[in-house]
Amino acid sequence: MTEILKTLLSDKNRRRAADILFYVALTTELVLMLVEKSEISFTLESYVFRVTFLLTLLAVLIMKHDRREWLLICAAFAFTFVCYRISGKNDLMRLAAFIMAARDIDLKKAMKYTFYVSLVGFIVIALLAVAGILGDVALVADYGRKVGEETRYVFGFGHPNTLLGCVYAMILMWIWIYGRKASALVYATVIVISAVFAAITKSRTGVAVLAATLILAVIVRLFPKLSELKVLYILEMLVTPVLCVVSAVLAAGFAEGAYVPGAFFKITNLYWEIDWKLSNRLSNLYYGAPDHGGILSSWRLFAERGTDAYFDLGWVRLFYWYGIIPTAVIAILIIALLYVCMVKKDMQAALLILSLSIYTTVEATFVTRYLGRDFFLLIAGAYLGCFFKYILPGKGETKEIANG
Repeated sequence: MTEILKTLLSDKNRRRAADILFYVALTTELVLMLVEKSEISFTLESYVFRVTFLLTLLAVLIMKHDRREWLLICAAFAFTFVCYRISGKNDLMRLAAFIMAARDIDLKKAMKYTFYVSLVGFIVIALLAVAGILGDVALVADYGRKVGEETRYVFGFGHPNTLLGCVYAMILMWIWIYGRKASALVYATVIVISAVFAAITKSRTGVAVLAATLILAVIVRLFPKLSELKVLYILEMLVTPVLCVVSAVLAAGFAEGAYVPGAFFKITNLYWEIDWKLSNRLSNLYYGAPDHGGILSSWRLFAERGTDAYFDLGWVRLFYWYGIIPTAVIAILIIALLYVCMVKKDMQAALLILSLSIYTTVEATFVTRYLGRDFFLLIAGAYLGCFFKYILPGKGETKEIANG
């Protein structure tokens, strides 16, 4: 009996069991994400979220941890449980379990799996729309951009920004998986595909970030030695999270100044010009949430119950949905994640984080309860696992960690 237990609890079997549980959870989240992206109506998300949380939690408990790691795990769950009790949202608990369960995954394999499941799912959504079975191919509407009615293509995704957001996510995954060795012809093909979707969706902000990302990806591909320059990773830390957080504070502050008499931030005509170019995203911080929750004076250390409104400007949504302290913790973890990128000389991962952070200053696609959207959590899980297991306690040589 003792021998059987030893076999069952061997490191190899525990890792295999945790891996199976994680992939079941990942697959479930991906399928749920695809359903949410389509026009299919599904109202049982909360129950599925609980199942995937339990699967990833069980995976974390099965995995092998030393005493120090157990303390960190307990601290993470205690913190996210407090957030849940105060705000009523269990998102951060699910997020923590998912990231910790991803610590030992084969990252490239998991990213490829996510890429191809998403790709097949997105193609199916588009084909169903083209066949007239589910969803629209295009929408003619006034999108509030002061040009009147526009024809913008959606191919079953409900909104043109959603369609471009999916293309954007696929290209970011492709850059990390294949971008290091892709030829000029392949890069040219990706750029052409991006241009086509930019033209048919007419999504201005998404297109700008996507174009800048592809330019930087090409530069990194042409000059791989850039991955070894530590100063680039340090500069990125100043952009994300520092500059992104500052931009969120300013956006929420000026939105308050536009509508609340006596507010600290005073506005000028420049505010209204920026608001118009951002399709009234700044004004929506005031009008888009109950009790004007998106503005700066409404932020709390921990978000209260009822902070469930949806609006763009993803970094502001982080503060609104979860609170100042949880968002500060997320910012610190991003710095740790970028430090691991620096140690591993993974400029593609750093570029992915930079692009997503800038995109999230204007859009909120990736500030979501659907973890299947957030493919970058796979990188976060593996790299933060490396940070807390090896880098922070000073275990292992830098060269070993970089090649690990």
